[in-house]
Amino acid sequence: MNQEVTDFIEAIKEPWQVELSSRLREVVHQAIPDPQERIQYKKPHFLKNGKYAAVISTSKDVVSFTIFNASELELSEGKFDGPPERKTLKLRKGDSFDTAQLVSWVSQASSAL
Repeated sequence: MNQEVTDFIEAIKEPWQVELSSRLREVVHQAIPDPQERIQYKKPHFLKNGKYAAVISTSKDVVSFTIFNASELELSEGKFDGPPERKTLKLRKGDSFDTAQLVSWVSQASSAL
């Protein structure tokens, strides 16, 4: 794990956003063996073989998790938005997600990278 990404997540002001971001980071690590992590465009990015696999971003009341290379995924209706090649899940305070399902989607999307 990249210390810069750890520091970034720990510096998020809202505790619920820290918790969600940490859990989403774990999703990536479960889905992709040894992902590359880096801060780019002021957000944690996760790469496989040098290609974008996922990104976490926070705003005032949302934690967004974007899965790249998502064209082939069969995603839950209404939970994700964005163009076919990258889908974003927006989580608000109190929201939860199915960890196993998210790991499966990230794994599936990144398999071709």
